[in-house]
Amino acid sequence: MFDSLPHAFRKHGLQADVRTLLLLRKSLERGLVRTLGDLYLVLKGLITSAPKDYGPFTEAFYEYFLTIDFLPGEKLEQAIQRSRIYQEWLEREELDEEETDEDLIDLFLQQIHLSSYDIQQVLDGEKIFREDNPELEDQDEEIEDGELSEEEERLLQQAADYSNMTLEELLERMREIAKHQKTRHGGGSHWIGQGGISPYGHGGGAVGGIRLGGVGGGKMARKVIGDRRFYPIDRKMPLKDDNIDVALSFLKGIEEESARTLLDIPETVREGVKQGGLFLPVEKDKKEQKLRALLLVDNGGHSMTPYVRVVLKLFSKMKRRFAHDLKTYYFHNTIYNGAYTDAARRNYEPLERILANAADYHVFVIGDADMAPYELSQGSIANWQSIVERFPKAVWLNPLRERYWEYAFTVSVIKSFFPMYPLTVGGLEKAVLHLNRQRVP
Repeated sequence: MFDSLPHAFRKHGLQADVRTLLLLRKSLERGLVRTLGDLYLVLKGLITSAPKDYGPFTEAFYEYFLTIDFLPGEKLEQAIQRSRIYQEWLEREELDEEETDEDLIDLFLQQIHLSSYDIQQVLDGEKIFREDNPELEDQDEEIEDGELSEEEERLLQQAADYSNMTLEELLERMREIAKHQKTRHGGGSHWIGQGGISPYGHGGGAVGGIRLGGVGGGKMARKVIGDRRFYPIDRKMPLKDDNIDVALSFLKGIEEESARTLLDIPETVREGVKQGGLFLPVEKDKKEQKLRALLLVDNGGHSMTPYVRVVLKLFSKMKRRFAHDLKTYYFHNTIYNGAYTDAARRNYEPLERILANAADYHVFVIGDADMAPYELSQGSIANWQSIVERFPKAVWLNPLRERYWEYAFTVSVIKSFFPMYPLTVGGLEKAVLHLNRQRVP
């Protein structure tokens, strides 16, 4: 881990070697590094020895961990503004349009440098959520503006982690609480307010929560509500044109990072010359974001006609926006030893060739799974089971309303061994959460 780190920091005139890696590993094993901010502080203590090292250290840290490169004579703010990680952060966050570039960069750096010293305790948000009473009546006095200081909002004493919960659950509970809330609140775990550990509000410590207005507390909330004009979509509605972009944002959640170690020949030569002819290989990591997916679509019959177009549109958008390896197959009702590579179902692909794809592919099957019992033969069931066994990250998205699944015999059979979710925005979110929990052997 971090094998190329010493070399990256030595380029900036800093002392870093194998000992640095050993001490960093001990820090990780002892749980001293939980956030990127922790990593910054630990490495700063290991590598720097005088204030003159702080500037080069910060520059090296940003280059290595955030891929922010600096041009000669360039200011920190300029390098951050043109970096990819900062642009992706701007797209992900729901930010106040009135905030200046300087304010945005400060907020970005605040989130990057958030450490365990700022969050003294991380609580189980799911437990808080389950034990909370949504019917609680609002009898508290309203807080005044400025009652929570900036220091209290920035240095949180506690945080709660809600990242394992779906946005659908949080939004539904937020609507219930909003019915009873009469005043402004701050510092708690129940109401929609500021500075607390409630999963909805702003300026608080809610990992994976929902931000409403204001500025965040630096815990990477999902922030689906950025201003008072927001109206949440109905996540139980079938996938369609007006909610496809939300579905696309969830699909991005399965994008994975891969790293290849490459020999840096020019740097190996330069370092060898410096060392008087002792040429030691210098390696560098090339990181890539990838999304490898197999899409199997039931495009036969009238029941699937309304959904095929929007599904293909969704995955077509995914194909254009993300680094990808997307392969699409078609079938009617179920598969019999293979599927088709064209929508007209003329070019047959044997199941053996589909299974020959790497096991780390994400598999999405789109179909209502509702057919005559005789169509779902033992051979066809074995085909589906072989797909699930080959690809641990496989899900079935069903446009048929979930309440009808138990009345359709073939749906029940397939659902017994194939993870199945409704073809809705909320269903897609749950499917992505399931995929991210799966591990490829």
